[in-house]
Amino acid sequence: MYKIVTSKRYKIQFKKQSTQNQDLIDEVVFKLANGETLEQKHKDHQLKGRYKDFRECHIKPDLLLVYKIDNGVLALYLMQVGSHSDLF
Repeated sequence: MYKIVTSKRYKIQFKKQSTQNQDLIDEVVFKLANGETLEQKHKDHQLKGRYKDFRECHIKPDLLLVYKIDNGVLALYLMQVGSHSDLF
């Protein structure tokens, strides 16, 4: 299991989400922290450009989670969560 590390930005963005969205986010984070592969519907993929070290998955069609997994220290870094227009 990966240790979960959250950025300050992630914490702020998470608190702004509805309770229902927070529950959905927590489900996906739990799967990632346990090293599970996400379902196809989450469209998990590596980002490009200046975000090339990060991955993104869809919690809902316009609710995204930006994260990074560091296998060296077994950590899951939660960077941002929000709509596509909020994040990029």
